[in-house]
Amino acid sequence: MKKTRILSVILVGVVALSLFGCGAKKEDANKEDKNIKIGVSPVPHKEIVDVAKPLLEKDGYKVEIVEFSDFVQPNTALNDKELDANFFQHIPYLNKSNEEKKLDLTYTAKIHIEPMGFYSKKIKDIKELKDGATISIPNDPTNGARALKLLEKNGILKVKDGELVTAADITENPKHIKIKELEAPQLTLSLDDVDGSVINTNFALQGNLNPTKDALLIESKDSPYANILAVRKGTENSEKIKALTKALTSPEVKKFIEDKYNGSIVPAF
Repeated sequence: MKKTRILSVILVGVVALSLFGCGAKKEDANKEDKNIKIGVSPVPHKEIVDVAKPLLEKDGYKVEIVEFSDFVQPNTALNDKELDANFFQHIPYLNKSNEEKKLDLTYTAKIHIEPMGFYSKKIKDIKELKDGATISIPNDPTNGARALKLLEKNGILKVKDGELVTAADITENPKHIKIKELEAPQLTLSLDDVDGSVINTNFALQGNLNPTKDALLIESKDSPYANILAVRKGTENSEKIKALTKALTSPEVKKFIEDKYNGSIVPAF
């Protein structure tokens, strides 16, 4: 009888421990992930996320911001689950990345618009652009096409119809403009060597250029190239992504964009 009693006690203990263990695992599985890792370009994206970060921290989230200096790594890192989200690109660029690199990314919100501008250290007015001048533009497909369309809109050249046009698609070039394609971060550095450059606002700001004061040409504020919060497909409705989206489209962020950039960058929400 003694042995039977001891065996019963042991069995009860084992069952209790197993039930406790299952309960702990279930509790861990249901526990909300409060860590957010977001990839950004330094300016203005990191500055904007810095404003949203305290709003998230109030709700118990820990936010890690990872800076990237190029347009390729943030999407690869997001797709490989090294990031929860990224904030550096517009919709056409995301679509092109998905297509070319077989990524599975989408976006939750449009955050702001950065009008692309034409800058020069050689001329003060676009009318001074000389025959045979060299203009540098981004070498990625979407921003390169965007730059050429800005030049077309201002009568410098003409390109064939299409979304992703390149220098090879120029149909009219009365000033015999030479197009030099460079990595986007190098465009501000190229200004000493070219007659002008079409530069994304984030890189212009990093190069101490003020789009509203220094750009000889600038995209209109109805540009379709809104910068977005990108995420992996299937994570859009997770609690932390919804919280991140809410923070980046908050009144606090909108006021910051309007006050800080004075029209050179405008809210898209």
